[in-house]
Amino acid sequence: MKHGPFGSGRGGNRSVANSGANSKASVSRPPRQADRLPGPRKRFGQHFLGDTRVLDSIVDALGDLSQRTVVEIGPGRGALTDRLVAKAQRVVAVEVDRDLVQHLRARYADKSQVQIVEADVLTTNLAELAGGSYVLAGNVPYYITTPIIFHALELPRPDVAVYLVQKEVADRMAAPPGDKTYGALSVNLQAVVNVEFIRKVPPGSFNPPPAVDSAVVRVTPRPEAVIEPELEPRFRSFVLAAFGLRRKQLVRVVRTVASLDAERALDIVTSCGLNPEARPETLSPADFARLVRALQ
Repeated sequence: MKHGPFGSGRGGNRSVANSGANSKASVSRPPRQADRLPGPRKRFGQHFLGDTRVLDSIVDALGDLSQRTVVEIGPGRGALTDRLVAKAQRVVAVEVDRDLVQHLRARYADKSQVQIVEADVLTTNLAELAGGSYVLAGNVPYYITTPIIFHALELPRPDVAVYLVQKEVADRMAAPPGDKTYGALSVNLQAVVNVEFIRKVPPGSFNPPPAVDSAVVRVTPRPEAVIEPELEPRFRSFVLAAFGLRRKQLVRVVRTVASLDAERALDIVTSCGLNPEARPETLSPADFARLVRALQ
């Protein structure tokens, strides 16, 4: 059987005890299944975080957990879960890997406040799973980072969400207008939440090490979103289309995306107090929101 880097090694070591003419060969018992640490699986994009300082910083970024329910995305072997269990009133961990689910259920079998859910997070209603207000934490698989983040933005949103993501994605999440990394992800997030860069995380903090730097980011709902909940799908669609034309002037963007004639597009842009020659990468989330409302 193949084991991961932190697996239990080879069982079946043989020791011989001589007792006169008779000798017995005794075989050491292999570790219990619950004690074996499942190895990382490439198809799930697994990189297990082992840096205690980073783990502690994620928990600290969530705030006081003594009366909170924490939903954890991708608990892996339980390194972050251990810390959450020690601090939170309740922990609900969502894991798609069946071997890890078995490991975690055995690990927390005596913890009544811990629930291990075998599920794909993208098809799971997180608020329903939490059963009320909650905070969210997760070492997010890099190949589905954006879908997970937007899935977690569905109403009702977590009071706080702390993610461990690829640093390039963290930079885009927090980028201001005009920054070279500012784009559709920046706008669509910042329209409804505040994004804070907490810390950079080097590849050596993981097993196996990823090929890129990572970062911890904290996401909290804005007291007043710049776009109404019922307009969020339209807003996201428009922003994505606009950044597909990011080198075009704004009047051309509006004309193309909304299928308008040049005069009508110019009227809408100017009515929003925006420069017709501006480009999408210079507009704030509030600017985009005014455009979306005007285009209704």
